[in-house]
Amino acid sequence: MDVLIHLFVGLHIIGIAALLGGFFTQMKAMGQGTARFVPAMLHGALTMLVTGVILVGLNQADDQSVDNIKIGVKLALLIVILGLVYVKRDEETVDKRLFGVVGLLTVANVFIAVLWT
Repeated sequence: MDVLIHLFVGLHIIGIAALLGGFFTQMKAMGQGTARFVPAMLHGALTMLVTGVILVGLNQADDQSVDNIKIGVKLALLIVILGLVYVKRDEETVDKRLFGVVGLLTVANVFIAVLWT
Protein backbone atom coordinates (compact mmCIF):
# COMPACT_ATOMS: atom_id res chain seq x y z
CA MET A 1 0.00 0.00 0.00
CA ASP A 2 2.90 2.36 0.72
CA VAL A 3 4.19 2.06 -2.83
CA LEU A 4 0.76 2.95 -4.19
CA ILE A 5 0.45 5.93 -1.87
CA HIS A 6 3.93 7.18 -2.85
CA LEU A 7 3.06 6.76 -6.53
CA PHE A 8 0.00 8.98 -6.15
CA VAL A 9 1.94 11.52 -4.06
CA GLY A 10 4.38 11.75 -6.97
CA LEU A 11 1.52 12.22 -9.44
CA HIS A 12 -0.01 14.85 -7.14
CA ILE A 13 3.29 16.75 -7.14
CA ILE A 14 3.40 16.56 -10.94
CA GLY A 15 -0.07 18.15 -11.00
CA ILE A 16 1.11 20.95 -8.72
CA ALA A 17 4.17 21.44 -10.93
CA ALA A 18 2.00 21.70 -14.07
CA LEU A 19 -0.35 24.23 -12.47
CA LEU A 20 2.40 26.34 -10.93
CA GLY A 21 4.67 25.98 -13.96
CA GLY A 22 1.88 27.20 -16.24
CA PHE A 23 1.44 30.18 -13.95
CA PHE A 24 5.16 30.98 -13.92
CA THR A 25 5.41 30.79 -17.71
CA GLN A 26 2.72 33.47 -17.97
CA MET A 27 4.12 35.85 -15.34
CA LYS A 28 5.85 38.09 -17.88
CA ALA A 29 2.65 38.21 -19.92
CA MET A 30 0.75 38.98 -16.71
CA GLY A 31 2.84 42.11 -16.27
CA GLN A 32 1.93 43.16 -19.82
CA GLY A 33 -1.75 42.33 -19.29
CA THR A 34 -1.78 39.51 -21.85
CA ALA A 35 -1.68 36.46 -19.57
CA ARG A 36 -3.96 33.53 -20.27
CA PHE A 37 -4.68 30.22 -18.59
CA VAL A 38 -2.68 27.62 -20.51
CA PRO A 39 -3.89 24.00 -20.85
CA ALA A 40 -1.16 22.80 -18.46
CA MET A 41 -2.83 24.77 -15.68
CA LEU A 42 -6.19 23.08 -16.23
CA HIS A 43 -4.64 19.63 -16.55
CA GLY A 44 -2.48 20.20 -13.46
CA ALA A 45 -5.48 21.26 -11.38
CA LEU A 46 -7.49 18.25 -12.55
CA THR A 47 -4.55 15.96 -11.78
CA MET A 48 -4.30 17.44 -8.30
CA LEU A 49 -8.02 16.89 -7.71
CA VAL A 50 -8.09 13.28 -8.87
CA THR A 51 -4.86 12.23 -7.15
CA GLY A 52 -5.81 14.10 -3.97
CA VAL A 53 -9.12 12.26 -3.70
CA ILE A 54 -7.36 8.96 -4.36
CA LEU A 55 -4.72 9.75 -1.72
CA VAL A 56 -7.36 10.46 0.91
CA GLY A 57 -9.07 7.17 0.09
CA LEU A 58 -5.82 5.19 0.13
CA ASN A 59 -4.73 6.69 3.44
CA GLN A 60 -8.06 5.95 5.05
CA ALA A 61 -8.03 2.41 3.65
CA ASP A 62 -4.56 1.97 5.17
CA ASP A 63 -5.93 3.08 8.59
CA GLN A 64 -3.79 6.22 8.60
CA SER A 65 -5.23 9.34 10.15
CA VAL A 66 -6.43 12.03 7.76
CA ASP A 67 -6.92 15.63 8.88
CA ASN A 68 -10.32 16.24 7.34
CA ILE A 69 -10.27 19.99 8.04
CA LYS A 70 -6.93 20.37 6.25
CA ILE A 71 -8.15 18.28 3.33
CA GLY A 72 -11.37 20.32 3.20
CA VAL A 73 -9.47 23.63 3.08
CA LYS A 74 -7.15 22.32 0.37
CA LEU A 75 -10.11 20.98 -1.60
CA ALA A 76 -11.97 24.30 -1.32
CA LEU A 77 -8.94 26.21 -2.63
CA LEU A 78 -8.47 23.73 -5.45
CA ILE A 79 -12.13 23.95 -6.47
CA VAL A 80 -11.84 27.74 -6.68
CA ILE A 81 -8.64 27.40 -8.74
CA LEU A 82 -10.17 24.78 -11.00
CA GLY A 83 -13.35 26.81 -11.46
CA LEU A 84 -11.47 29.97 -12.43
CA VAL A 85 -9.13 28.18 -14.82
CA TYR A 86 -11.94 26.15 -16.39
CA VAL A 87 -14.29 29.09 -16.94
CA LYS A 88 -11.59 31.42 -18.32
CA ARG A 89 -9.56 28.80 -20.26
CA ASP A 90 -10.69 29.92 -23.73
CA GLU A 91 -10.23 33.65 -23.25
CA GLU A 92 -7.35 35.31 -25.07
CA THR A 93 -6.37 37.33 -22.01
CA VAL A 94 -7.27 37.13 -18.35
CA ASP A 95 -7.32 40.05 -15.94
CA LYS A 96 -4.00 40.13 -14.12
CA ARG A 97 -5.65 40.26 -10.70
CA LEU A 98 -7.64 37.11 -11.44
CA PHE A 99 -4.53 35.44 -12.80
CA GLY A 100 -2.61 36.47 -9.68
CA VAL A 101 -5.34 35.02 -7.45
CA VAL A 102 -4.90 31.62 -9.10
CA GLY A 103 -1.13 31.76 -8.49
CA LEU A 104 -1.61 32.90 -4.90
CA LEU A 105 -4.17 30.18 -4.14
CA THR A 106 -1.88 27.56 -5.67
CA VAL A 107 1.06 28.65 -3.53
CA ALA A 108 -1.21 28.78 -0.48
CA ASN A 109 -2.31 25.22 -1.22
CA VAL A 110 1.32 24.09 -1.33
CA PHE A 111 2.13 25.77 1.97
CA ILE A 112 -0.97 24.35 3.63
CA ALA A 113 0.12 20.88 2.52
CA VAL A 114 3.64 21.34 3.86
CA LEU A 115 3.19 23.44 7.00
CA TRP A 116 -0.19 22.35 8.41
CA THR A 117 0.63 19.48 10.76
